Amino acid sequence: QVQLVESGGGLVPPGGSLTLSCAASGITFGDYFMNWYRQVPGKERNLVAGITRFGSNTNYADSVKGRFSISRDNADNTVHLQMNSLKPEDTAVYYCNARHHVDPSLGDYWGEGTLVAVSS
Repeated sequence: QVQLVESGGGLVPPGGSLTLSCAASGITFGDYFMNWYRQVPGKERNLVAGITRFGSNTNYADSVKGRFSISRDNADNTVHLQMNSLKPEDTAVYYCNARHHVDPSLGDYWGEGTLVAVSS
């Protein structure tokens, strides 16, 4: 059974930092691109950051470039999202996603999400 379990969300003031983590089980972790998405109620889910299988390449939404950093540890099947200089518009539910590197039809999994609220 595949599980992606996010942690690290919470309430933080503007300008603050949070680190989200996602622990994966039930998959061969190194076969998967890992991504973080976020969603605000009533809006579509959008890609925030992604990282390739061995961490050699990353990509970010324009809105978070220079503030967020994605990393992964294939030894313990985790992916992290370091979020700095948080803004109220970063408030959303953040979802961890694992997508098979060959084809998503071979595996495309989601966590249940963790809420990040940026407010004073």
